[in-house]
Amino acid sequence: MEHTGANPHTRGVANFVSNLRYEAIPDDVRARIKLLILDSFGCALYGADLPWSRILIDTLSRLDTSNAIGVWGTGRKLSAPHAALANGTLVQSFELDDVHRQGVLHVGAVTLPALCAVAELNPGMTGKEFLTAAVAGYEIGPRVGICMGQEHIGQGWHSGATLGVFSSAAGAARGLKLTPEQTVHALGIAGTQSAGLMAAQYGAMVKRMHAGRSSQSGLYGALLAANGFTGIQDVFESPYGGFCSTFSRSTDRFNLDELTAGLGERFETTRISLKMYSCVGSNHTTLDSIREMQARHPFGAADVDRIIVYGSQVTVDHCGWKYIPNGVTGAQLNLPYCVATLLLENEVFVDQFAESVLDDPRRIALADQVTVLHDPAITARGSRFRHAVRVEVYLKDGTRLDEQRDAPRAFASDNEIVQKFRNLASHRVAPARIDRLVDLVLGLDTLPDVGDLIRELSAG
Repeated sequence: MEHTGANPHTRGVANFVSNLRYEAIPDDVRARIKLLILDSFGCALYGADLPWSRILIDTLSRLDTSNAIGVWGTGRKLSAPHAALANGTLVQSFELDDVHRQGVLHVGAVTLPALCAVAELNPGMTGKEFLTAAVAGYEIGPRVGICMGQEHIGQGWHSGATLGVFSSAAGAARGLKLTPEQTVHALGIAGTQSAGLMAAQYGAMVKRMHAGRSSQSGLYGALLAANGFTGIQDVFESPYGGFCSTFSRSTDRFNLDELTAGLGERFETTRISLKMYSCVGSNHTTLDSIREMQARHPFGAADVDRIIVYGSQVTVDHCGWKYIPNGVTGAQLNLPYCVATLLLENEVFVDQFAESVLDDPRRIALADQVTVLHDPAITARGSRFRHAVRVEVYLKDGTRLDEQRDAPRAFASDNEIVQKFRNLASHRVAPARIDRLVDLVLGLDTLPDVGDLIRELSAG
């Protein structure tokens, strides 16, 4: 494989990031990014007191006595890299955060911690500048995911961890106002740190930390590039050891053109979805399908004989395995368990994943009545339809119901998103402060100094 060093796609991404201006961002993207930011902050506040979050923050605090950057919802401070690690973990701490479904990326969890660290290290960043940098980050990671296709996660890479370094680096680079050349290096430094194994989904706490590590890596990339440190300049294009060639089995499995196609004209930020179930995004289409069938023909757990879910190979591998109790992470990633939870409780949110119910025999027995099978026709439709499912429900009285969906429900309403934030934040924050945070985030474009928001967010 000849290495030419040519980097039109890496440079195209860097030019977009460095040259993006608030005025060039369409109104609908500006509105969407504020709601996405609010949602991520709500997820983080809820996660601040979860067991794995406490272990991580306590461990980092013993190693790191810095007091530069706030850890959201805790009143504690760490160095910038450790704060990015902690805050990214908080956002991804309970499977509540956003997802770009085709790009297979939880975008806020990797972009915002690094960007907020940059804002705290460089006081005086306006809300408009913060939003601009956030959009830069939210645009790039999903495009890398689209470039890589569904085979990337199918190979066993945790895409939220591997792709996220580019969202993080892009947002941090724009926040630091790096030149295009410096941004090329920020991407190249971040890309070589990319890592994350999907086996973490079966129950390991470390799955929660993948987004934080990704955000930390992107922050390192931007900060080092700002001081002249160099990275892989053709990080996407290199035929040997480049991101795409290394993280894909063969060159026909990725499409470099997706990195820059429509960049600055078609905004992927508007295709980022929010979760109204506290579980992996791949499960949502099935849960929505069951609710749709229940609306047409009411039934509950006691009525079900068996359920068959047909999905893509990624869906089968990612969440279709036989449920075995092994911690909260495994339950939230497992499709049969989540279906059983919905049928038993008519909800799949935070209260449905208490440790005490993970080995409930009734729930396990119902999960065993759910089978997830591969449908090659769905896989053949490509990554844009990787969450498509066909669900068949067989009731004990002989009734057969079916539903086919290409994707979960559309983006939630503004009121639903604000209410979700309030519900999550209320576990940690007093009502008056919740009101203040909502006002600050939704008014970011008028905020003279984003530090006001970050200080409010970081208070204990």
